[in-house]
Amino acid sequence: MRSTILRSAALTLALLLPALSPAPIAQEQEQTQEEAAVDAAEAVARDPLEIYSDLNLFGEIFDRIRAEYVDAPDEKELIRAAIQGMLTSLDPHSGYLPPAAYDEVREDTSGTFGGLGIEVTMEEGIVKVVTPMDETPAARAGVLANDLIVEIDGQSIQGLSLDEAVDKMRGPVGTDIIITVVREGVDQPLEFEMTRDIIALRAVRWSMEGDVAVLRLARFSEQAFVGIQNAIGDIYEERDGIAPKGLVLDLRNNPGGLVDQSVFVADAFLKQGSVVLTRGRTPEESARYDAKPDALDEKIAEVPIVVLINGGSASAAEIVAGALQDHKRATLVGTRSFGKGSVQSIISLGPNGAMRLTTARYYTPNNRSIQAAGIQPDIIVTQVVPEEFQGRDEIIGEAGLAGHIAGEVEEEPTVGSSVYVPIEKAEDTQLQYAIRLLNGEEVNPAFPPTPES
Repeated sequence: MRSTILRSAALTLALLLPALSPAPIAQEQEQTQEEAAVDAAEAVARDPLEIYSDLNLFGEIFDRIRAEYVDAPDEKELIRAAIQGMLTSLDPHSGYLPPAAYDEVREDTSGTFGGLGIEVTMEEGIVKVVTPMDETPAARAGVLANDLIVEIDGQSIQGLSLDEAVDKMRGPVGTDIIITVVREGVDQPLEFEMTRDIIALRAVRWSMEGDVAVLRLARFSEQAFVGIQNAIGDIYEERDGIAPKGLVLDLRNNPGGLVDQSVFVADAFLKQGSVVLTRGRTPEESARYDAKPDALDEKIAEVPIVVLINGGSASAAEIVAGALQDHKRATLVGTRSFGKGSVQSIISLGPNGAMRLTTARYYTPNNRSIQAAGIQPDIIVTQVVPEEFQGRDEIIGEAGLAGHIAGEVEEEPTVGSSVYVPIEKAEDTQLQYAIRLLNGEEVNPAFPPTPES
């Protein structure tokens, strides 16, 4: 079973390049492109006997470790480590997924999990309910915003991290759990017994800033397009069918996700034309994905759009940003994106987990390769970074990962792009600029973009 996933990674590998020394006589070193291609093909097409000899070497080393290592090793873990090493030597995004890690990836890409439906935060070491999600076990049981969770199944959670507390509340659908909360104005702690259910993570949040709609897309899970569709529907319903003056699509620090969701999201804003092109070694890994006219893009056809990107906008987020930029449907504001232009396929290995393998590169409608170069915004707007974060808010992106797949004609960056986004909207320079642009309070030649005839 294969599912295509794009997501950002930050693994560090060593890239070894052979040293090249100048030839004493230049003419003797000249090769035609055709000769170089033949040499490269011969280097790749090794004698099968040589390959089997190398596999025998692996078997010999494996046997010596089993027989002579100071402590008896776990043979299964040895083999998995060898597989992991083989895959991670290819590029920073290929790798082996043991069964538990594979389950986490499937949960992450589906955007659903077994749980209670509580959004929580941690304040001064205490887990606090931000809000119970509608139509979830927590909401039905009567959990309220600002409740403080103190026990789970009778066990105190004092000293646990937020992630550890969340892990305890998640679990198989249909299993029971009791949480104990302290509520302001109530003398005694309250106990809520609930049955875990399927919870869909909210991929999209929206708000109105005056007459401008702001859509924040956090990840490209299976909930992404549905979230965009529902958000636009809710915005029009709140405004009694009147279109907003403009729309901000916030893709900052969005690490990517599923290819099909990036196509669906881009299609929500486009009525025709290509969204993304993929090219791999095999014909089945090469494809073109197109937008089609529908009721959603017709509804917002006259609404101007600004897309926010930064150094944390990667893969699927870059597909959407690149497509809307190439089709002149939106103006991109912010800083350069991450630059992850490769496609990873998740290939199931049955009970042994799965492998994540890079199988293709992707390109924008105008045939731009994003790999290691990223998407450049139409208008560069930087944040005012607090002193304590200065120097630590920038990343080079894909080009800074050792062992990354090289881009093509696009130049790879050597300086960082900021990933800092203020919590308070009033302090968010990029968002405020986008709102002023849509309100006509800022003027820039890049806005509005002029679609090609």
